[in-house]
Amino acid sequence: MKFTITRDALIKPLQTVSGIVERRQTLPILSNVLLKVSGESLTLTSTDLEIEMLSHAAISKASDGDTTLPARKFLDICRALADDAVLDISISGERATIRSGKSRFVLSTLPAMEFPNIEVNQKVSQLKLPQRTLRNSIARTHFAMAQQDVRYYLNGLLMELENRIIRMVATDGHRLALCETTYPKEIDKNQSLIIPRKAVMELYRLLSDDDSEVEVRVGGNFIQVKTAEISFTTKLIDGRFPDYQNVIPKGGNKTAVCDREALRQALSRVSILSNEKYRGVRMQFASGIMHILAHNPEQEEAEEELAIDYTGDSLEIGFNVTYLLDALSAGNSETISMTLTDSNSSCLIQGVDDKTCRYIVMPMRL
Repeated sequence: MKFTITRDALIKPLQTVSGIVERRQTLPILSNVLLKVSGESLTLTSTDLEIEMLSHAAISKASDGDTTLPARKFLDICRALADDAVLDISISGERATIRSGKSRFVLSTLPAMEFPNIEVNQKVSQLKLPQRTLRNSIARTHFAMAQQDVRYYLNGLLMELENRIIRMVATDGHRLALCETTYPKEIDKNQSLIIPRKAVMELYRLLSDDDSEVEVRVGGNFIQVKTAEISFTTKLIDGRFPDYQNVIPKGGNKTAVCDREALRQALSRVSILSNEKYRGVRMQFASGIMHILAHNPEQEEAEEELAIDYTGDSLEIGFNVTYLLDALSAGNSETISMTLTDSNSSCLIQGVDDKTCRYIVMPMRL
Protein backbone atom coordinates (compact mmCIF):
# COMPACT_ATOMS: atom_id res chain seq x y z
CA MET A 1 0.00 0.00 0.00
CA LYS A 2 1.27 3.45 -0.92
CA PHE A 3 -0.07 6.84 -1.89
CA THR A 4 0.82 10.51 -2.35
CA ILE A 5 -1.16 13.32 -0.73
CA THR A 6 -0.72 17.03 -0.10
CA ARG A 7 -0.53 18.22 3.50
CA ASP A 8 -3.39 20.60 2.76
CA ALA A 9 -5.67 17.72 1.70
CA LEU A 10 -4.71 15.52 4.66
CA ILE A 11 -4.58 17.84 7.67
CA LYS A 12 -8.28 18.65 8.07
CA PRO A 13 -9.70 15.09 7.79
CA LEU A 14 -6.91 13.81 10.00
CA GLN A 15 -7.64 16.45 12.65
CA THR A 16 -11.33 15.60 12.44
CA VAL A 17 -10.94 11.88 13.14
CA SER A 18 -8.18 12.40 15.72
CA GLY A 19 -10.59 14.41 17.87
CA ILE A 20 -12.11 11.32 19.47
CA VAL A 21 -8.82 9.47 20.07
CA GLU A 22 -8.07 9.40 23.80
CA ARG A 23 -4.47 9.80 24.94
CA ARG A 24 -4.75 6.82 27.28
CA GLN A 25 -6.25 3.66 25.83
CA THR A 26 -6.95 0.20 27.18
CA LEU A 27 -6.34 -1.26 23.71
CA PRO A 28 -3.28 -0.12 21.69
CA ILE A 29 -5.27 -0.23 18.42
CA LEU A 30 -7.60 2.52 19.74
CA SER A 31 -4.68 4.98 19.67
CA ASN A 32 -4.40 4.42 15.93
CA VAL A 33 -6.25 5.76 12.92
CA LEU A 34 -7.32 3.32 10.19
CA LEU A 35 -6.21 4.23 6.66
CA LYS A 36 -7.93 2.61 3.67
CA VAL A 37 -6.80 3.34 0.12
CA SER A 38 -9.22 2.62 -2.71
CA GLY A 39 -8.56 4.13 -6.13
CA GLU A 40 -7.83 7.83 -5.63
CA SER A 41 -9.60 8.08 -2.28
CA LEU A 42 -8.20 7.74 1.26
CA THR A 43 -10.63 6.93 4.08
CA LEU A 44 -9.51 7.71 7.63
CA THR A 45 -11.35 6.10 10.56
CA SER A 46 -11.00 6.41 14.34
CA THR A 47 -12.96 4.92 17.22
CA ASP A 48 -13.08 4.70 21.01
CA LEU A 49 -15.51 1.72 20.86
CA GLU A 50 -18.43 4.08 21.59
CA ILE A 51 -17.92 6.61 18.77
CA GLU A 52 -16.70 6.01 15.22
CA MET A 53 -15.59 8.77 12.85
CA LEU A 54 -14.88 8.56 9.11
CA SER A 55 -13.42 11.21 6.84
CA HIS A 56 -12.10 11.22 3.28
CA ALA A 57 -9.25 12.78 1.31
CA ALA A 58 -8.16 12.79 -2.34
CA ILE A 59 -4.82 11.07 -3.14
CA SER A 60 -2.68 10.19 -6.16
CA LYS A 61 -0.10 7.56 -7.22
CA ALA A 62 -1.91 5.03 -5.05
CA SER A 63 -1.98 1.28 -4.65
CA ASP A 64 -4.93 -0.12 -2.67
CA GLY A 65 -4.58 -1.44 0.86
CA ASP A 66 -5.19 -0.66 4.51
CA THR A 67 -3.26 -0.21 7.74
CA THR A 68 -3.37 1.71 11.01
CA LEU A 69 -0.99 4.46 12.19
CA PRO A 70 -0.58 6.14 15.61
CA ALA A 71 -3.10 9.00 15.34
CA ARG A 72 -1.34 11.62 17.50
CA LYS A 73 2.12 11.06 16.02
CA PHE A 74 0.79 11.05 12.46
CA LEU A 75 -1.09 14.31 13.12
CA ASP A 76 1.90 15.94 14.82
CA ILE A 77 4.10 15.08 11.81
CA CYS A 78 1.58 16.62 9.41
CA ARG A 79 1.30 19.76 11.54
CA ALA A 80 5.09 20.16 11.63
CA LEU A 81 5.47 20.06 7.84
CA ALA A 82 5.28 23.12 5.61
CA ASP A 83 1.82 24.17 4.35
CA ASP A 84 2.67 23.26 0.74
CA ALA A 85 4.31 19.93 1.63
CA VAL A 86 3.60 16.75 -0.35
CA LEU A 87 3.68 13.45 1.55
CA ASP A 88 4.67 10.10 0.02
CA ILE A 89 3.46 7.33 2.32
CA SER A 90 4.31 3.66 1.85
CA ILE A 91 3.68 0.61 4.01
CA SER A 92 6.11 -2.27 4.28
CA GLY A 93 5.51 -4.99 6.82
CA GLU A 94 4.92 -3.42 10.24
CA ARG A 95 6.41 -0.06 9.28
CA ALA A 96 5.06 3.01 7.51
CA THR A 97 7.50 5.42 5.85
CA ILE A 98 6.47 9.04 5.37
CA ARG A 99 8.65 11.14 3.07
CA SER A 100 8.25 14.83 2.40
CA GLY A 101 11.07 16.79 0.76
CA LYS A 102 14.19 16.02 2.76
CA SER A 103 12.20 14.73 5.77
CA ARG A 104 11.64 11.05 6.50
CA PHE A 105 9.61 9.48 9.30
CA VAL A 106 9.09 5.80 10.09
CA LEU A 107 6.05 4.84 12.18
CA SER A 108 5.03 1.47 13.56
CA THR A 109 1.72 0.08 12.32
CA LEU A 110 -0.88 -2.33 13.64
CA PRO A 111 -2.93 -4.66 11.41
CA ALA A 112 -6.10 -3.15 9.95
CA MET A 113 -8.00 -6.38 10.64
CA GLU A 114 -7.69 -5.72 14.39
CA PHE A 115 -9.41 -2.34 14.10
CA PRO A 116 -12.91 -2.50 15.69
CA ASN A 117 -16.00 -1.07 14.04
CA ILE A 118 -19.54 -0.23 15.18
CA GLU A 119 -22.19 -2.42 13.53
CA VAL A 120 -24.88 -0.33 11.81
CA ASN A 121 -26.56 -2.98 9.67
CA GLN A 122 -29.91 -2.90 11.48
CA LYS A 123 -33.05 -1.15 10.21
CA VAL A 124 -32.86 2.62 10.58
CA SER A 125 -34.99 5.76 10.42
CA GLN A 126 -33.61 8.55 8.24
CA LEU A 127 -33.89 12.34 8.42
CA LYS A 128 -32.33 15.07 6.29
CA LEU A 129 -32.00 18.62 7.58
CA PRO A 130 -29.65 21.63 7.41
CA GLN A 131 -26.49 21.37 9.52
CA ARG A 132 -27.32 24.73 11.10
CA THR A 133 -30.66 23.40 12.39
CA LEU A 134 -29.10 20.41 14.14
CA ARG A 135 -26.16 22.42 15.46
CA ASN A 136 -28.41 25.14 16.89
CA SER A 137 -30.58 22.55 18.66
CA ILE A 138 -27.46 21.14 20.32
CA ALA A 139 -26.08 24.62 21.12
CA ARG A 140 -29.26 25.64 22.94
CA THR A 141 -29.44 22.55 25.16
CA HIS A 142 -26.10 20.75 25.61
CA PHE A 143 -24.84 22.97 28.45
CA ALA A 144 -27.48 21.49 30.80
CA MET A 145 -26.16 17.92 30.49
CA ALA A 146 -24.78 16.33 33.64
CA GLN A 147 -21.08 15.52 33.96
CA GLN A 148 -20.11 12.14 35.44
CA ASP A 149 -23.42 11.81 37.29
CA VAL A 150 -24.12 8.40 38.84
CA ARG A 151 -27.48 8.67 37.05
CA TYR A 152 -25.70 7.80 33.81
CA TYR A 153 -28.75 8.60 31.66
CA LEU A 154 -28.31 12.30 32.58
CA ASN A 155 -24.79 12.33 31.10
CA GLY A 156 -26.20 12.83 27.63
CA LEU A 157 -28.75 14.60 25.46
CA LEU A 158 -32.26 13.26 24.91
CA MET A 159 -33.38 13.40 21.28
CA GLU A 160 -37.05 12.77 20.58
CA LEU A 161 -38.50 12.28 17.10
CA GLU A 162 -42.24 12.78 17.26
CA ASN A 163 -44.62 13.48 14.35
CA ARG A 164 -43.10 16.63 12.81
CA ILE A 165 -41.01 17.64 15.85
CA ILE A 166 -37.34 17.05 16.69
CA ARG A 167 -36.92 17.73 20.40
CA MET A 168 -33.65 18.01 22.35
CA VAL A 169 -33.68 17.87 26.17
CA ALA A 170 -30.84 18.03 28.70
CA THR A 171 -30.87 18.16 32.49
CA ASP A 172 -28.45 17.71 35.38
CA GLY A 173 -31.15 17.67 38.05
CA HIS A 174 -30.73 21.37 38.90
CA ARG A 175 -31.78 22.84 35.56
CA LEU A 176 -33.33 21.72 32.30
CA ALA A 177 -33.02 22.90 28.69
CA LEU A 178 -35.55 21.97 26.00
CA CYS A 179 -35.52 22.96 22.33
CA GLU A 180 -38.00 21.96 19.63
CA THR A 181 -37.46 22.10 15.87
CA THR A 182 -40.16 21.58 13.28
CA TYR A 183 -39.37 18.93 10.66
CA PRO A 184 -40.91 19.63 7.22
CA LYS A 185 -42.56 16.23 6.84
CA GLU A 186 -44.03 13.46 8.97
CA ILE A 187 -41.37 11.42 10.80
CA ASP A 188 -41.98 7.77 9.94
CA LYS A 189 -41.32 6.43 13.43
CA ASN A 190 -41.53 8.13 16.84
CA GLN A 191 -38.30 7.48 18.74
CA SER A 192 -36.55 8.52 21.93
CA LEU A 193 -32.78 8.19 22.29
CA ILE A 194 -30.02 9.45 24.60
CA ILE A 195 -26.81 10.59 22.89
CA PRO A 196 -23.70 10.36 25.17
CA ARG A 197 -22.08 13.60 26.32
CA LYS A 198 -18.78 13.06 24.47
CA ALA A 199 -20.63 12.40 21.21
CA VAL A 200 -22.79 15.50 21.67
CA MET A 201 -19.76 17.74 22.19
CA GLU A 202 -17.98 16.20 19.20
CA LEU A 203 -21.03 16.67 16.98
CA TYR A 204 -21.32 20.30 18.03
CA ARG A 205 -17.67 20.78 17.01
CA LEU A 206 -18.10 19.03 13.67
CA LEU A 207 -21.35 20.52 12.38
CA SER A 208 -21.21 23.71 10.33
CA ASP A 209 -23.33 26.80 10.87
CA ASP A 210 -24.72 26.72 7.32
CA ASP A 211 -27.57 25.23 5.32
CA SER A 212 -25.64 22.31 3.81
CA GLU A 213 -27.47 19.04 4.30
CA VAL A 214 -26.83 16.50 7.03
CA GLU A 215 -28.30 13.01 7.00
CA VAL A 216 -29.29 11.52 10.36
CA ARG A 217 -29.78 7.74 10.62
CA VAL A 218 -31.20 6.31 13.84
CA GLY A 219 -31.06 2.61 14.74
CA GLY A 220 -31.92 0.66 17.85
CA ASN A 221 -28.63 1.35 19.64
CA PHE A 222 -26.85 3.97 17.53
CA ILE A 223 -27.21 7.28 15.74
CA GLN A 224 -25.23 8.14 12.61
CA VAL A 225 -24.73 11.64 11.23
CA LYS A 226 -23.39 12.08 7.69
CA THR A 227 -22.27 15.22 5.88
CA ALA A 228 -20.37 15.58 2.62
CA GLU A 229 -17.09 15.44 4.56
CA ILE A 230 -17.62 13.08 7.51
CA SER A 231 -19.56 10.11 8.81
CA PHE A 232 -20.07 10.10 12.58
CA THR A 233 -21.54 7.11 14.44
CA THR A 234 -22.11 6.76 18.17
CA LYS A 235 -23.67 4.16 20.40
CA LEU A 236 -26.58 5.39 22.53
CA ILE A 237 -26.99 5.41 26.31
CA ASP A 238 -29.20 2.50 27.31
CA GLY A 239 -31.40 4.05 29.99
CA ARG A 240 -34.68 5.78 30.71
CA PHE A 241 -34.61 9.57 30.67
CA PRO A 242 -36.64 11.28 33.43
CA ASP A 243 -40.17 12.44 32.63
CA TYR A 244 -39.14 16.01 31.90
CA GLN A 245 -42.71 17.11 31.13
CA ASN A 246 -43.47 16.91 34.87
CA VAL A 247 -40.55 19.27 35.57
CA ILE A 248 -41.87 22.09 33.36
CA PRO A 249 -43.75 24.44 35.72
CA LYS A 250 -47.38 25.03 34.88
CA GLY A 251 -49.67 27.75 36.16
CA GLY A 252 -47.04 30.18 37.44
CA ASN A 253 -48.87 33.33 38.56
CA LYS A 254 -45.92 35.75 38.48
CA THR A 255 -44.31 36.82 35.22
CA ALA A 256 -41.36 39.15 34.65
CA VAL A 257 -40.59 40.37 31.13
CA CYS A 258 -37.28 42.09 30.39
CA ASP A 259 -34.53 42.60 27.85
CA ARG A 260 -32.44 39.41 27.64
CA GLU A 261 -29.09 41.07 27.04
CA ALA A 262 -29.62 43.69 29.78
CA LEU A 263 -30.42 40.93 32.30
CA ARG A 264 -27.46 38.83 31.15
CA GLN A 265 -25.05 41.73 31.60
CA ALA A 266 -26.49 42.64 35.03
CA LEU A 267 -26.13 39.03 36.21
CA SER A 268 -22.56 38.87 34.85
CA ARG A 269 -21.59 41.95 36.86
CA VAL A 270 -23.24 40.79 40.07
CA SER A 271 -21.70 37.32 39.75
CA ILE A 272 -18.22 38.82 40.22
CA LEU A 273 -18.90 39.13 43.97
CA SER A 274 -21.00 35.99 44.42
CA ASN A 275 -19.81 33.08 46.53
CA GLU A 276 -17.26 31.26 44.35
CA LYS A 277 -18.44 27.85 45.54
CA TYR A 278 -22.23 28.20 45.50
CA ARG A 279 -22.59 31.03 42.93
CA GLY A 280 -25.84 32.22 44.50
CA VAL A 281 -27.66 35.47 43.70
CA ARG A 282 -30.89 36.86 45.14
CA MET A 283 -33.49 38.31 42.82
CA GLN A 284 -36.19 40.61 44.16
CA PHE A 285 -39.22 41.15 41.92
CA ALA A 286 -41.61 44.07 42.37
CA SER A 287 -43.83 46.14 40.13
CA GLY A 288 -41.67 47.60 37.34
CA ILE A 289 -38.32 46.75 38.92
CA MET A 290 -35.94 43.88 39.70
CA HIS A 291 -33.08 43.96 42.18
CA ILE A 292 -30.24 41.44 41.84
CA LEU A 293 -27.97 41.02 44.86
CA ALA A 294 -24.91 38.94 45.67
CA HIS A 295 -22.44 38.69 48.54
CA ASN A 296 -19.51 36.47 49.49
CA PRO A 297 -17.72 35.28 52.68
CA GLU A 298 -15.43 38.34 52.51
CA GLN A 299 -18.52 40.50 53.21
CA GLU A 300 -18.33 42.03 49.74
CA GLU A 301 -21.59 42.91 48.01
CA ALA A 302 -22.95 43.68 44.55
CA GLU A 303 -26.35 45.03 43.56
CA GLU A 304 -28.01 45.72 40.21
CA GLU A 305 -31.35 47.32 39.41
CA LEU A 306 -33.24 46.47 36.23
CA ALA A 307 -36.48 47.79 34.75
CA ILE A 308 -38.96 44.97 34.07
CA ASP A 309 -42.59 44.43 33.23
CA TYR A 310 -43.81 42.40 36.23
CA THR A 311 -47.23 41.07 37.17
CA GLY A 312 -47.85 39.45 40.55
CA ASP A 313 -47.02 39.95 44.20
CA SER A 314 -43.53 40.93 45.30
CA LEU A 315 -41.14 37.97 45.42
CA GLU A 316 -37.58 37.23 46.51
CA ILE A 317 -35.87 34.08 45.21
CA GLY A 318 -32.33 32.71 44.98
CA PHE A 319 -30.63 31.05 42.00
CA ASN A 320 -27.27 29.73 40.91
CA VAL A 321 -26.16 32.61 38.67
CA THR A 322 -24.24 30.29 36.32
CA TYR A 323 -27.44 28.40 35.46
CA LEU A 324 -29.25 31.66 34.68
CA LEU A 325 -26.38 32.96 32.53
CA ASP A 326 -26.18 29.69 30.58
CA ALA A 327 -29.90 29.83 29.79
CA LEU A 328 -29.78 33.49 28.75
CA SER A 329 -26.69 32.96 26.58
CA ALA A 330 -28.31 30.01 24.79
CA GLY A 331 -31.45 31.91 23.83
CA ASN A 332 -31.68 34.32 20.92
CA SER A 333 -34.89 36.25 21.69
CA GLU A 334 -34.38 39.95 22.43
CA THR A 335 -37.06 39.87 25.14
CA ILE A 336 -37.53 37.00 27.61
CA SER A 337 -40.12 36.10 30.21
CA MET A 338 -39.46 34.55 33.61
CA THR A 339 -42.47 32.70 35.03
CA LEU A 340 -42.47 32.07 38.79
CA THR A 341 -44.79 30.73 41.49
CA ASP A 342 -43.00 31.24 44.82
CA SER A 343 -39.51 31.25 46.32
CA ASN A 344 -39.41 27.44 46.54
CA SER A 345 -40.53 26.67 42.98
CA SER A 346 -38.59 26.51 39.73
CA CYS A 347 -38.42 29.35 37.21
CA LEU A 348 -39.37 28.97 33.53
CA ILE A 349 -37.37 31.13 31.12
CA GLN A 350 -38.38 31.48 27.47
CA GLY A 351 -38.47 33.99 24.67
CA VAL A 352 -41.53 36.23 24.43
CA ASP A 353 -41.75 35.81 20.64
CA ASP A 354 -40.10 32.38 20.35
CA LYS A 355 -41.23 29.62 22.70
CA THR A 356 -39.48 26.76 20.88
CA CYS A 357 -36.76 26.76 23.58
CA ARG A 358 -37.55 26.62 27.28
CA TYR A 359 -35.23 26.68 30.28
CA ILE A 360 -36.11 25.63 33.82
CA VAL A 361 -33.88 26.57 36.76
CA MET A 362 -34.43 25.26 40.30
CA PRO A 363 -34.16 27.82 43.13
CA MET A 364 -31.55 27.67 45.87
CA ARG A 365 -31.65 28.72 49.51
CA LEU A 366 -29.39 31.64 50.37
